[in-house]
Amino acid sequence: MQQVFTVPGCADPAAPDADAQRARDALAGFDNLVFAGGGNRCWWQSGVWEVLRPAGLAPRTIAGVSAGAATACMLLAGRGESALAHYLRITATLRRNFQPERLLRGERAFPHAQIYREALLRLLDADALQQLRAQPPVYVQVARPPRWLPGHSALLAGILAYQFDKKVRRALHPRAGRALGFRAEVLRAQDCATAEQLADLLLASSCTPPFTPALTLHGRAVLDGGMVDNVPVHALPEPDAPTLVLLTRRYPRPLPRSGARAYLQPSRPVPVSGWDYTNGAGIRAAIELGRHDAGALLERLRREGRAALLDAPRH
Repeated sequence: MQQVFTVPGCADPAAPDADAQRARDALAGFDNLVFAGGGNRCWWQSGVWEVLRPAGLAPRTIAGVSAGAATACMLLAGRGESALAHYLRITATLRRNFQPERLLRGERAFPHAQIYREALLRLLDADALQQLRAQPPVYVQVARPPRWLPGHSALLAGILAYQFDKKVRRALHPRAGRALGFRAEVLRAQDCATAEQLADLLLASSCTPPFTPALTLHGRAVLDGGMVDNVPVHALPEPDAPTLVLLTRRYPRPLPRSGARAYLQPSRPVPVSGWDYTNGAGIRAAIELGRHDAGALLERLRREGRAALLDAPRH
């Protein structure tokens, strides 16, 4: 029989492998992954994915809303690095988010919609869409406004409801939009026949005038899916399956504990605002924060396993 000797003061050489496997098993146990919305704050999710994906995160189903849905599609299509390079070029040349002189040329004062659509078409082209079809399904949430509210009134009501839930109730999963009659509609990114249709879907999920124009999808008015719920857990076909949720901002109340659902939030406010297309340094910092937070989580998973995620958050 072979004897194993341990030198006092030295770690067991098998321990690192066991710790890594403990973390891998914990991450592999999540069937679902949810990308919350948040505009540029979703770069934090990219940093998290960069660390957790090779460590064992392998969701079978994904849901996203607004920029979170676009981020999910970029990452699954293997366009994360290209997306970062593209947006860093944009932010290096754009000096102001609001450009009133554009109105004299018959253009919108906010260049965001044009920049966003061009980025989607460039990065999620036909080849990327083909790559995406080989990945787990991505369910994209949009918001349909209530029929009893005309266009601009629906937008105002939706924004007020969203801000009420965010600023007053400070709710993780809002209710005010649904109470007013806003309805979630969920479509699968891989069902888009062309890259143009995928861009239309992702823009619809991010429709937030005045940064974007008022939009329609399949002939009906649409608004940012976050007006129903910016953390679209219920866009998943099986929301009660083990789910990891990637948020994009910190919540003042303790996050819910669940035997099946875990929420991961940034350890501090993400250092870039949602619609700021001038702040390349903030985008880089958001990614670095995501990497840092994912690395800290990975260390806890190595020590504690899945309990590190399903216990009370320590951020």
